[in-house]
Formats: sequence, structure tokens, C-alpha cells
Amino acid sequence: MTNTEPNTEPNTAKPSFDKHDPLAVDALLSEEELAVRDTVRRFCADNVAPHIADWFDRAELPGARDLAKQMGGLGLLGMHLDGYGCAGTSAVAYGLACLELEACDSGIRSLVSVQGSLAMFAIHRYGSEEQKREWLPRMAAGDAIGCFGLTEPDHGSDPGSMRTTARRDGADWILDGRKMWITNGSIADVAVVWARTDDGVRGFVVPTGSPGFSAPLMHRKMSLRASVTSELVLDGVRLPASAMLPGAAGLGAPLSCLNEARYGIVWGSVGAGRSALEAALDYAGTRVQFGRPIAGFQLTQAKLADMTLEIHKALLLALHLGRMKDAGTLRHEQVSFGKLNNVREALDVCRTARTVLGANGISLEYPVIRHMNNLESVLTYEGTVEMHTLVLGQAMTGIPAFRG
Repeated sequence: MTNTEPNTEPNTAKPSFDKHDPLAVDALLSEEELAVRDTVRRFCADNVAPHIADWFDRAELPGARDLAKQMGGLGLLGMHLDGYGCAGTSAVAYGLACLELEACDSGIRSLVSVQGSLAMFAIHRYGSEEQKREWLPRMAAGDAIGCFGLTEPDHGSDPGSMRTTARRDGADWILDGRKMWITNGSIADVAVVWARTDDGVRGFVVPTGSPGFSAPLMHRKMSLRASVTSELVLDGVRLPASAMLPGAAGLGAPLSCLNEARYGIVWGSVGAGRSALEAALDYAGTRVQFGRPIAGFQLTQAKLADMTLEIHKALLLALHLGRMKDAGTLRHEQVSFGKLNNVREALDVCRTARTVLGANGISLEYPVIRHMNNLESVLTYEGTVEMHTLVLGQAMTGIPAFRG
């Protein structure tokens, strides 16, 4: 029987398959978004990539303040915020920047995320006009570094049980407590610190030069080694009444800041996974065993295909959430969806890429083990796998299960 149906396929030449963009996602991005992405990619290639393995090996981020100033000059710090010297870009543009930063290293993206999505966002959303004018322009330029103090030694997933306190003493506040795992802490000029008061959880803008404030560096990390991670110690830190964030009352305020940071992680984790995938693809094409490149073996091709599927599905998810955020419709449960999926899949991609590289996969001559170790931290900060799973579980069932 002859098929008489007309051929509805457009008679146009299809573009060639791009192994670096197999789903042609670039076609979904605006010229401005592509320009932001390419600018950040070049910055990382020129200023970070040549040094990052050595920094990771030495567990240092030398010249962190100079690096922040360079990023400020590019408009990367608080780039998705409006006014006060901030670039005011779209959420998608910010996400693409996070992707490229983390394709270089998670610690570099963390510096930018904590500065913009935690410390600056808290001041921008909840601060007084005086606080905004004092800190945001300098932070946007990289002239002042910020950190965000919520997690404590005994309270991570349950910040509502924090022990850090702020008590009234006349017109002043007195802060006492400790915070842990604080990115940028030892180089920060200002810390946004959350404390328990008689009126509930409140946020405070704390200049790090305040008497009683210290931020000892944390050592012996096997992850995020090219990142400044600190403890914050507040021992009778006296602050004026104007130090309190007037718009932040209750635990919802710091959690909203975490949601901003989680959004950046949705994109950034894709960058780490993409870097590992590209390293595996390049290596497989040049590593010869049994007289042929290992890319020609079926098991290796299966790994490369599976890694490609997961990374580019994660990219589509990040882009979808970014478009929703720009439209003002993105919910926190959807951010949990993205963070849970994308970090988990990126980590699995890194582990698979490590097997493609064999013994070389554990060498810092390649980026794979560095990304893999970093993502072990990204998997649990800004909400563990368990917490984001339960957020989705509650959204699906209507039943909160956080307390067993």
C-alpha cells in the first residue's frame, strides 16, 4: 500500500549536532543572557581556571578580596538585585553566571552566592534605607565582603532551635553565640547574623570589626577547599538599635534568603557536572586501550550518553525555573525540586566521569575529583537531601513529616 500522506517535514537544512549543546538550549537564550554567560566563562578561564587546582590542593583562596573586586567590576555581585549599584539582571542571567562560576569551581560560585543571594539579598529585602545605602553599593562593587550567619554547631537543618541570642541593653543589642560553616566569614566586612530575641528570630547587620566578634578559619576540609569557610564567634557584641534588620521578623526571613541561594545552586551544580562530563568526553577520545580510544567501547559510550542526558535535563529544569522566577511565579517547593534533582544528578555524573578517567580521575590534573568532592558539600548545604525531599513530600501529600 502506498503512503499518500503529504510530507510535512520542513524542507530546510537542520543544524549539525552539537555535542556540547545537544538539545540546542542556546537557541532558547536571549542575546543578553548569552553575553552574560560568555563574559563569565571568559573571566573564569582567564582568572581562575589556571590556578584553581593549586588553590584546592593548598586549601586556600589567595587574593579572595581582589577576586571579589574583579567580580564586582563585572557586575556579578548581587547582580539580580535592583538599585544601590546592583546590575538588576534577570534571574536566568544570574543562573547562567552561577553555572559558569561553578563549572570552574563550587567555591568560586559560593563566594558570589553568599555575597549576593544571602548577605546582600537580606539587606536589600529586609534592611532599612540607611543599611542599604551604607552596605549595598560597596558590596556590589566588591569593596566590602559579606557573610551570612544562620547555621550553628548543633543546629543545621533545624535553625529554629538556634542558641545565638540578642538581648536588649538600653537602646543597644548584645549578641552572644556561635555560627558554623560560614562562607566568606574570615574575610568579611559585614555579617548578617540571625539570633533569637524575646520577640522571635531577628536579623542583625554586624560589622566584623565590632568588639567581641571573631571569625576563625575552619581547616581540614576535604571539600570546598578553594573557599573561605569560618566559624563566627559573638561574645557580647554590642550593636546599636539601628543594626537590626527592620523588615525581618521570624524564621521566614532567613529561609527566604536560603531560597535565593538554592536557586543559584540549581544552576551552579549543572556547571560542575558539565565540566566533569566534558573532561570525561575529552579523555575518552584520547585514552587508547586495546588499540583504540576508549570512547569506541560500548560501556564507555553508555556512560557518556547517560551523563549527557542527566546534565542537559538538569539544564532544562534550571532554565524553566529561571523563567518562572523572572515571571514571579516560582515557589519554594519548586526550588527544592531543582536543588534536590540537579545536585544529586551532577554528583552522580562526577562519580561516573571519575570511572571513565580510571586512576587519573583522582588526580587534580583533571577537574573531576575536585568537582566530586565539592558537590558533596553542595549536596547538604542550603538544605540537605532529606529536607528537600520532605519539602516535596509535604507539597505532594499535605502532611508535614519533618519531626518524624
